[in-house]
Amino acid sequence: MPLSHIVFLAVIQGLTEFLPISSSAHLVLPSALLGWPDQGLAFDVAVHVGTLLAVLFYFRRDFTLLAIGWLRQVRGGRSSYHARLAWMLAVGTLPAVVAGLLLNDLVEQHLRSMLVIGVATLGFGLLLGYADRVRTERRTTRALTWRDVLIIGGAQALALVPGTSRSGITMTAGLMLGLRRRAAARFSFYLSVPLIIAAGSYKTLGLVKLGGQAPWLDIGFGVVLSALSAYLCIHLFLNLISRVGMLPFVLYRLALGAVLIGVYFQL
Repeated sequence: MPLSHIVFLAVIQGLTEFLPISSSAHLVLPSALLGWPDQGLAFDVAVHVGTLLAVLFYFRRDFTLLAIGWLRQVRGGRSSYHARLAWMLAVGTLPAVVAGLLLNDLVEQHLRSMLVIGVATLGFGLLLGYADRVRTERRTTRALTWRDVLIIGGAQALALVPGTSRSGITMTAGLMLGLRRRAAARFSFYLSVPLIIAAGSYKTLGLVKLGGQAPWLDIGFGVVLSALSAYLCIHLFLNLISRVGMLPFVLYRLALGAVLIGVYFQL
């Protein structure tokens, strides 16, 4: 793969995995407008590994506490906030995993068109704007209930539709449930970890079945670039979100969705 393709695709994946702007909407444009070939399964695995490393390293203290709290409870110790949150992340991931197993083929065959991605980018962008406008910002992650987690997890399952944005829809649900902007973003980032692991593992199995020689140089660049861009994205987003809100991302999504739809009808 040309170096320019590697850099663009890895950086875009690293940024759009966590910003509420949809990775599908960005990754479809190079192939449609520039005729770029598919990056391949090995590169998909690489950028997933990169984004996973970024979020784990950025929240390393949080995930250490989650693991310790969960292990203590499993071994018979008292429950704690961190143990409860660890269980919530597991439960919140289940709807997306089940939906992925049941509907993946349907999505791949019928929902990968630029029109679907464009409409989803617009529609869910407007929903994100509405959620940010009516937010109450009265709750933190410590106030999450099991009902809240199931709602956010169910929303995450909607991200199977290309153009939805996994981070965007989970933040939308969090804001509508009264979470503060920063809390909604942090829980969305936490929730990404088990799902990225599940998606990466699934893609890795597919890669193993295909066999053959992997493009290790491409993979290495993909891991490093996606990890760096994802780490920077998380840091900047969490520092800015309380001040700028979701409006810049909503406007960006509306413009991007309009471009995608316009390109579709010109093809």
